[in-house]
Amino acid sequence: MKILLTGSNGQLGNTLQELLKTQENSLGTLPEEYKDCEVIAVDVEQLDITNRNEVSKFIDENRPDLIINCAAMTNVDGCETNREAAEAVNAHGPENLALAAKETNAKIVHVSTDYVFRGDADKPYVETDQCAPVTAYGASKRNGELKVIAATEKHFIFRTSWLYGLIGNNFVKTIRKFAKERGALTVVNDQRGNPTNCEDLAYHILLAAITQNYGVYHCTGKGECTWFDFAKKIVEYSNIPCTVDPCTTEQSNRPAKRPAYSSLDNRHLRETVGDHMREWTVALKEYIQKLDSIENN
Repeated sequence: MKILLTGSNGQLGNTLQELLKTQENSLGTLPEEYKDCEVIAVDVEQLDITNRNEVSKFIDENRPDLIINCAAMTNVDGCETNREAAEAVNAHGPENLALAAKETNAKIVHVSTDYVFRGDADKPYVETDQCAPVTAYGASKRNGELKVIAATEKHFIFRTSWLYGLIGNNFVKTIRKFAKERGALTVVNDQRGNPTNCEDLAYHILLAAITQNYGVYHCTGKGECTWFDFAKKIVEYSNIPCTVDPCTTEQSNRPAKRPAYSSLDNRHLRETVGDHMREWTVALKEYIQKLDSIENN
């Protein structure tokens, strides 16, 4: 099998590369189909997904069986001030990849987000719930979903949230850094969602991608919490002497609106390849142990 991985320098891209190399992680061993697979890992320097001709030529020359698109503009506030760039990377880029996938009969996995929803629900969103993004980031990601769906039937849309991995920046690393430097933090306590370990997401993406169970998937850690709850656990598991106090979204004064409630229900996973995602606290604890081990060596 030949796999094209875009956005390979990001935290999910790095996690997928490591999993495809070792063929196993904390959740289990990959299916036999991935044994001896060839991975073409590219980032913007090697392939500009916003350039349709470049994408078409690259995929026609390399003929991957599977395309996994991890490339994205994820700076929520940055998307708000640069909507054109957000649309180019998050909507037109995925469309270019999907159209080229259709031409070469490849499957495509496109990674999306909980921000495609309004964020005012009172129970976890399922895949068929109505999308109504309230940010430029969410709108661009939803447009990307729709363009991929329209371009090829052989698509897997994986929505995830609050993602953290060993390579790259994320909320966990930021909290650890500030906790060590400041000894006291104030974190938003009126936004609820699902922290997700990149290892868990990568494993499920690869489980689904060898099937013909195409469509939209939610794939997040089990259980929900607020950013404040998340931060408290990060500090606790890291054994950092630091107090964490709650604040409101209004007090945090961020340019882009954040969803108050964006928990996702992994229904399609349960109905197809199975939902083996870990409880968010369990996955976080193991992640921090690995992070500590890396930093101490």
